[in-house]
Amino acid sequence: MPDKLVTEIGRIFITRLDTLAHIVDCGEKHFDDFTPVLEERLAPDMFPFGSQIAFACNQPRGFSQWCAGQAVENLPREVNSLEQARAHIRDTRARVQAIKAGDAKLEEIKRVGLGPGRYCELPGLRYVNDYLMPNLYFHVTTAYAILRKLGVPLGKADFLTSLAPHVRQEKAS
Repeated sequence: MPDKLVTEIGRIFITRLDTLAHIVDCGEKHFDDFTPVLEERLAPDMFPFGSQIAFACNQPRGFSQWCAGQAVENLPREVNSLEQARAHIRDTRARVQAIKAGDAKLEEIKRVGLGPGRYCELPGLRYVNDYLMPNLYFHVTTAYAILRKLGVPLGKADFLTSLAPHVRQEKAS
């Protein structure tokens, strides 16, 4: 059974995956054909929308694999269909929900590959806070920004969907 901290990390991953799914849903409603959207980029040297989905999923997916003692295997960066994007999100969400590691896992050292010939070694909690979470937010934000650039009517509330159950309306005085 996951301990308190691992459970909270899982909650954050799941709610951000839900946000990513919501962003994808908003994009689908806006376009008759979503396939070309998967190749859209913010800038020529950045990865396209479909890759942003895969990269966002790789962060919680990698955490779940590490917690299970498995080698971290990333998703392929090519996402060729809306269904493939949704499948990545669903599969990643299920992997996070299945995490059984306790908080002691967060004290273990994790080697993080940073490209050809580069790596760092971080305690597990630092791996989550300094590597996984910033990467997750970067790729979810980039996916959001690509759709905004294309005219999808997204706002901050679409990015902060995890707050929706906690929003209250003050009574008029």
